[in-house]
Amino acid sequence: MSAQTKLLVRRGDLVAVIAGKDKGKKGKVLSVSAKTDRVVVEGVNVVKRHVKPSSANPQGGIVSKEAGVHISNVMVVDPKTGNPSRVGIRVEAGKRVRFAKKSGTVLAEVKA
Repeated sequence: MSAQTKLLVRRGDLVAVIAGKDKGKKGKVLSVSAKTDRVVVEGVNVVKRHVKPSSANPQGGIVSKEAGVHISNVMVVDPKTGNPSRVGIRVEAGKRVRFAKKSGTVLAEVKA
């Protein structure tokens, strides 16, 4: 996937991990990187990092934080059924909206 491709996963979406060590977990998308095709999901792919003392973290030490997961390993959770679903785009009332393909539930409006 290139940076030109529109990503159908947005920040704030509830997603389910469908592959990897955290398969089956669900969480909220914290950030999306179109350049690297990765998403950071709350509570998924947690890694430990050694950090130097700083003004933000005067103690320093070992900190747990979420690392990126490839976008192909997550699916948006359908709000109606609670199961992972593909996402499509359709036009409703002159506006492009994202919808869950399993139930047809509208997820959000697409910004041009």
